[in-house]
Formats: sequence, structure tokens, C-alpha cells
Amino acid sequence: MIVRWAPMLWDGTLLTLQLVGIAVVVGLFFAIPLGLARASRHWYIRALPYSYIFFFRGTPLLLQLFLVYYGLSQFDVVRDSVLWPYLREPYWCALITMTLHTAAYIAEILRGAIQAVPPGEVEAARALGMSKRQALQHIILPRAIRIGLPAYGNEIILMLKASAVVYTVTLL
Repeated sequence: MIVRWAPMLWDGTLLTLQLVGIAVVVGLFFAIPLGLARASRHWYIRALPYSYIFFFRGTPLLLQLFLVYYGLSQFDVVRDSVLWPYLREPYWCALITMTLHTAAYIAEILRGAIQAVPPGEVEAARALGMSKRQALQHIILPRAIRIGLPAYGNEIILMLKASAVVYTVTLL
């Protein structure tokens, strides 16, 4: 029985790994500016990323996938755009949705990791005469990466589990 279905199982495994791999890598690049903005002390910088993160963390991935795959096709503007050849394909809709979803979670991981950097290390960087940008680049972000790496690994595992919902848009 397994031998008979092995090629399809292998194809499904590769598709799952491809979707999850691309989503978590591209999501990380989207999450970096979002996480930095969320860690800002200024409310007007935090507001837009907060709304984005609130929406994507507060709604199920299945609903987001349905909104992208079934919802966007309802608008003539979308169907007439240059993006329509991609948005009508379930693969691209699943990839876009998973990327946006994981970017919100990774942004919160990054925000928490930045805020978990001991204040003494930040003060030491400032005492050495580093600018805020230098302190962020050489002290805060490297330390935050080490702090947030276990949670990022958990997010990858959660995305692997959540990838099962893409079958609902005929992506098998």
C-alpha cells in the first residue's frame, strides 16, 4: 500500500517543505522591520505594525487563506491586475497567506527578544559612545537573535503543522 502511494507522498512532502521553507524565510524578512517598529518607544511607529500583527495573530490561518484565495477574486480590480495570474493559483495564494501569517508571529518573537536584551548591555553600548543604530546593529540585534532563536524554531514547527490547511484550496 505504501509503495503504491509513495510517489504522491514524496511529492506532498516536497511541496510542504517548499511552502514552509519559503514562508518562514520570506516571513523573517518581513518581520524584521515589523518587530523593530513594534519595539519602538513611539506610539505612532508601533500603531501600524500592531494592527497588522493583531489581525494576523487574531484570525485563523484557514480564514486568512480563504480571504486571499476566494475573497480577492471577487474584485474586478484584482482580476484585471497584473497579479491575477498569480492570485488565481492556489500555490501562490497559500504561499502569500502563510508568509504574511508567519511574519506576524515572527515579528512578535523579535519584539519580545529585543525587549529581553538586558538593559545593562544597551547602557554599556551607549557608554562606549555607540549611536542608537550602532548599538542596535552590534549589540541589541545579535543578542536578540540568540534570545529569539528557540521561539523561531517553534514557529517553523507550527508552520509545518499549519501547512495542512492548504489542501482546502485544492493544493495537494
